[in-house]
Amino acid sequence: MKGFSILTAGLLTLSSQVSGHYIFQQLTANNVKNPTFTYIRKNTNYNSPVTAGSAVSFTTDTAVYHQGPISVYMAKAPGAAADFDGSGNVWFKILDIGPKFPGGTWDLKQTYTFNLPKCVPSGDYLVRIQSLAIHNPYPGGTPQFYISCAQVTITGGGSTDLGPKVAIPGAFKKTDPGYTANIYSGLYRPRPTSCVVLGMEL
Repeated sequence: MKGFSILTAGLLTLSSQVSGHYIFQQLTANNVKNPTFTYIRKNTNYNSPVTAGSAVSFTTDTAVYHQGPISVYMAKAPGAAADFDGSGNVWFKILDIGPKFPGGTWDLKQTYTFNLPKCVPSGDYLVRIQSLAIHNPYPGGTPQFYISCAQVTITGGGSTDLGPKVAIPGAFKKTDPGYTANIYSGLYRPRPTSCVVLGMEL
């Protein structure tokens, strides 16, 4: 993701540089809220068992407070999730949380809960949550990515190969509308009435 400011929260390892912001550090699956960094990639290679179609949650250390969309991607591991680095055109999007209109208010909170697709095949997956903070609009400022990646083993799945699939890094460009959006454009003129979320459409 050349040209981006990336504040990782555990895609492969945790960067200590994000300590002043927020970190997606807890995963809830099958109604069980796991301890910090259990099944979230930092220091464990275990997988959280979860049933296809059931709800999972990501919880940050402090509530998300930077305006911007939340997106969730999944990638099926060819084998064990612990051995999968997520490279290649393997990521498909399952959720976007953008602003609510009128008003353009953002869903800023500490826990984000969503259902995994029922139709995906059983097996090991990476589940990537992404908070794109656009409080410092491009090009004067640089949007920031807050990301985390959980390992899950899905059971009771289907047979649908969801797509389109993209590579991360590589899917996002600094010229994309979702990256260059200015949430303050209404300071002296009408505020935006719509917003394009970064990445492929659902």
